[in-house]
Amino acid sequence: MMDIFETIKKVAGVHSPSGFEDKVADVLAEMAAPYADEVYKDVMGNLICLKKGKEGGKKVMVCAHMDSIGFIVTHIEDNGFVRFARLGGIGPTSVIGTPVIFENGTRGRVCKEDKADIKELKLSSMYIDIGASSKEEALKYVKIADTAVYATEAYRVGENGIISPYMDDRICCVAEMMALQSIKESENDIYFVFSVQEEVGGKGATTSAYAIEPYVGLAIDVTRTGDVPAAAFKMDCDLGKGAAVKVIDSSLICSPKVVDALIKCAEANDITYQIEVLEAGGTDASAIQKSRSGAYAGGISIPTRYIHSPAEMVDERDVKATAALIAAFCAGKIEF
Repeated sequence: MMDIFETIKKVAGVHSPSGFEDKVADVLAEMAAPYADEVYKDVMGNLICLKKGKEGGKKVMVCAHMDSIGFIVTHIEDNGFVRFARLGGIGPTSVIGTPVIFENGTRGRVCKEDKADIKELKLSSMYIDIGASSKEEALKYVKIADTAVYATEAYRVGENGIISPYMDDRICCVAEMMALQSIKESENDIYFVFSVQEEVGGKGATTSAYAIEPYVGLAIDVTRTGDVPAAAFKMDCDLGKGAAVKVIDSSLICSPKVVDALIKCAEANDITYQIEVLEAGGTDASAIQKSRSGAYAGGISIPTRYIHSPAEMVDERDVKATAALIAAFCAGKIEF
């Protein structure tokens, strides 16, 4: 049985922001190799792990993105402060004071200009302080186009909670890997995809779905919760209440056949689940749904608090339920 906490610490700590996913792909490939029939990367850098099924089964694609949001250096001031742009969705106020680390190990802290109005804060009014006193000194440690990621830690909270950077979407990579490891026999050919560049437009899922041409495709991603005080998003999706079966988000309406089949599968296998109706946000399911002539598309989500912040929270019970539902659905007969 995979240790979820130790695995997310390992996977979330790999420096692999959008567009630079090779390192985390290598870690995941090593984990998948003993359990998959084929493990390979495509031209885009997607990691694809095939679990072969019985003759006459369907072709199923299950996709969790392995990229993370991050920072990329755009300019270095004469006084040594590092200006940056974002890779993916970074909210300025959520990263003030956040420690970051560059690929070469250089560390720093995200700061805002003193004069910047926090109510109208933009990334252009922010910088990374690496402790350099001049541009010449800073250039010994970082250069233009270097990338940085959160340098926050993973730790346990409460009885079942885990806080870590990059639960979005490394915790879903963990759940997908748990499912792969648990499947002994499958009715279907299952393509476990760990996609690239989801945070900048679902690019990896677009190309991998085109190549695989699945009959059914599932995106495994995190989703918001409605269980915090004065939640900005009113939704019945809470930590600890099971895998979230997606019905709709702002990028797609899931196939009703997939939604119905996932619910029946969860109930038949005593897997705790809840229903996800997400008003804002999207996943790789949209790219899968629109590939070639289309695919039956849906999603299974892990409820997550504080998404895209340096410290995201999940419940281990939801991770286990998500892995169980992936395995039971993808390996069973698909009768639509």
